[in-house]
Parts: sequence; C-alpha cells; structure tokens
Amino acid sequence: MAREVITLECTEAKAEGKPVSRYLSSRNKRTQTERVEKKKYNRHLRRHTLHREIK
Repeated sequence: MAREVITLECTEAKAEGKPVSRYLSSRNKRTQTERVEKKKYNRHLRRHTLHREIK
C-alpha cells in the first residue's frame, strides 16, 4: 500500500495563542515525497489558513 494517513496542523494558530486545528488526510508516498501543505478552515480563527503535515 503506497497511501499513508497524515496529520495536518495549522501554522498560524500557535502564533496567535489559539488552539491548533488538525485534520487527517492521506497521500501517496511514491508520488509525493515532500511534506503536504493545504489551505483548510480553522474554526478557532474563523478563516482558511495554511496547514502543514506533521509527524
């Protein structure tokens, strides 16, 4: 199986002192070797922010 489950965490919430927003997603390890970045909704900040893959 080439797909793996990853966790995406908000990059802006820590700087503003708010709780972090996390999402689960999946990626193909063979085609996407670098870390994933997606714009997702953060309900604590009430806007779309950049979420990066964490370990």
